[in-house]
Amino acid sequence: MNCGAKHLLHCISLYVWIGIVVYFFAFFSIETVDVQPIDRYGLFFTVLLYAWKCSPLLILPQCIFQLIGLTFFNPFREKVHLKAVPLLSPFVCFRVVTRGLYPRLVKDNVKLNIDVCKMVGMTNFMFEVVTDKGIDFSGVSLVREIVVPRNYETKSGALFKARALQYCLEDEVDRLQDSDWIVHLDEETLLTSNSVCGILNFVEDGQHQFGQGLITYATGEIVNWLTTLSDSYRVSDDCGKQRGQLSLLHRPIFGWKGSYVVTKHGAERTISWDHGPEGSIAEDAYFGMLAMQAGYTFNFIEGEMHEKSPFTTMDFLQQRKRWLEGLLLTVHSTKIRLLYKLPLAFVVYSWVFAPLIIAQLFIMPLFPLPKNIVLESISAALLALNVYMNVFGVLISFTQKYRRNMLLLLLYSVGAVLTMPYTVVIQAASVFLLFFGPKKEFFIVKKETAPLM
Repeated sequence: MNCGAKHLLHCISLYVWIGIVVYFFAFFSIETVDVQPIDRYGLFFTVLLYAWKCSPLLILPQCIFQLIGLTFFNPFREKVHLKAVPLLSPFVCFRVVTRGLYPRLVKDNVKLNIDVCKMVGMTNFMFEVVTDKGIDFSGVSLVREIVVPRNYETKSGALFKARALQYCLEDEVDRLQDSDWIVHLDEETLLTSNSVCGILNFVEDGQHQFGQGLITYATGEIVNWLTTLSDSYRVSDDCGKQRGQLSLLHRPIFGWKGSYVVTKHGAERTISWDHGPEGSIAEDAYFGMLAMQAGYTFNFIEGEMHEKSPFTTMDFLQQRKRWLEGLLLTVHSTKIRLLYKLPLAFVVYSWVFAPLIIAQLFIMPLFPLPKNIVLESISAALLALNVYMNVFGVLISFTQKYRRNMLLLLLYSVGAVLTMPYTVVIQAASVFLLFFGPKKEFFIVKKETAPLM
């Protein structure tokens, strides 16, 4: 089956599934509640109940872009073709930021990624490893190691990864030209030939200053199936919302991730990473909001990269808690105008209200309200879309590996659906951890199973 046929089948499946769920939950059994809410609960409590019932709709704007991305852009392209000769492409610096806790992992992945670049035909590139602790890349060509001094401080007091990234932009450290390009990678990120070709096409085109592409989490050894299957939603999120907003609006109105980020060096220096502690927890989203506000444009990059999901539930929880805290700081920042951060604010507060949304399942039956077909239909469609995205993420992640074993694909798809309660609980728990736990920490998840060197 070619990629066009796969995309058509996927679109049909998506909308048929949404239609079935909406019909079943909103129309199949129309139960009327013989109650006048205002007479029974009073005006104030009635308004409160309806506001509570409508709180899941905060995610609606993002879901619209999920549908746009999943419908109008084909995620099944198996090979990205170069549009120009790599020899003539602009200079590209692949920048890896690490605390130096996993030197073996970083060295192995950098060597693998260099091999991928060479295999595609790249010659005009280098890797920079920015670390708090020396790793020693002596003998490895095309790699520059930058050790951030312990006493280095930015002008605004930026912390963590933002501090390291800002150090690279200091005049005495920076060796790049404004016309060069930077590809930001995490320690565990592995390039593919498709992603390298996509990056070369993006920088050769040069129309946009920032870009991002698809990341999958199921390649190679899977350490924790619960977290990996839960992250299948993030794969669909890249194919849906991320691709929709970057390809159509050329703006990250709902935020973006900190890995597989491609930036034009001059634009990155202009925005900088030096935005104090509030811009240091989710430095990626904060940077994206400021770049969008400054008038820079973004695009989606073809080709996927590979990463790994957290190895333990506690790491998974701490990772989500950090994201939530950083995103809240971003949407509350006075440096970002409301117009630019409002869509992201809807997403963040739908997360903050996750415990209250879960509580509806147990408390709402005690306070019945008349059925509203429109509200029930929208809620059912959102539920159907989220279930589908978990399954679709599995298909994108595992199809290449198990294309001849449909039984395993089916098993993993069912597993992704079954892990949804786990994911929801983690999302809710991250809210409690944020409000009742320590603040402004940058938790580093475990990146390798072997003992540290």
